[in-house]
Amino acid sequence: MSERNGPVRVVAAGDHFVLPGLIARAVGHELGERPVDVREVTLGWPLEPFGPVAEVQEASDAEDEMIESLSDGGEVLVTQMGPVTERVLAACPDLRLVVVCRGGPVNVNLDAAKAHDVRVCFAPGRNAAATAEFTVGLLLAALRRIPQAHDLLTRQGSWEGAAYYTYEHSGLELEDLPVGLIGYGAVGSRVARVLCAFGAQVTVYDPYVRGEIHGLRVSSLDELLSGSRVVTLHARLTSETRGLLGARELGRLPRGAVVVNAARGPLLDEGALCDALESGQVSAAALDTYEHEPLPADSRLRALAERVVLTPHLGGASRAVAEKAAAIAAAEVGRWVRGEPLAHCLT
Repeated sequence: MSERNGPVRVVAAGDHFVLPGLIARAVGHELGERPVDVREVTLGWPLEPFGPVAEVQEASDAEDEMIESLSDGGEVLVTQMGPVTERVLAACPDLRLVVVCRGGPVNVNLDAAKAHDVRVCFAPGRNAAATAEFTVGLLLAALRRIPQAHDLLTRQGSWEGAAYYTYEHSGLELEDLPVGLIGYGAVGSRVARVLCAFGAQVTVYDPYVRGEIHGLRVSSLDELLSGSRVVTLHARLTSETRGLLGARELGRLPRGAVVVNAARGPLLDEGALCDALESGQVSAAALDTYEHEPLPADSRLRALAERVVLTPHLGGASRAVAEKAAAIAAAEVGRWVRGEPLAHCLT
């Protein structure tokens, strides 16, 4: 790959999270004195931004806007979720590099990109710390019933939450608590370190991870479940892990266990979880992701407010994540301009 000469034309197609200005500043910082023409474009929220890959693969909401933004010789596109479809690629012959500010380019038609000789990069790891911190926050909130107590006091003007200061209704503390982690990737490993610092008894099930870990490695999912008062999900969503925690698995937990999921909603069978919550097999759950997003109005989870902590897929939402994503993307642009091998390229 030879070094590129002349000013590079970059379209910074940001949105309300990864702002186009963040991308433009990161690209400018990365390229330094090299000539660059950055065009900033703000896209609205894309179609189902956190839904299944199939729903965003060919999102068409902003195709015309993307084509117009790239029409003036745009060679590089940096975007969070702008659709890069067959139609966009065919209409933009000057486009040579697409960098997606996410952990995967779910908004890019990779086959079409290959056919048009467009390199596609992504930004892995940009939200690992944020998601790990959010997971621990969800866990603490569920264990100590913090949202429920807040709601009683502020929304209902009631001191009834003080009833949680009784042996029967008080929650669990992390010190010496058996906590099982399913998955030990970038997020799971960070959660394990934090929980160990709290003094929790951490066990980990991940058949794909080798080497030292924080906590005790177990050889089977059943072994982890049977010994965990809390279980938190950190696995990738694949055909093998879809529905990983169902009725049978939840039944393996000690009665009154707590379930946390800030990874992917379909890892957990929500119907089975609701059954377990209603029966008392699971005493509490904290969820940031769901089988269907946005969470349907008729979801059974909404009727279990006393036992669940629910947030609208916010685990990866921090200012640092947006800044990291822009910096990772800009670094790829810099490598492409300098003719260096790309670090996170899929085409």
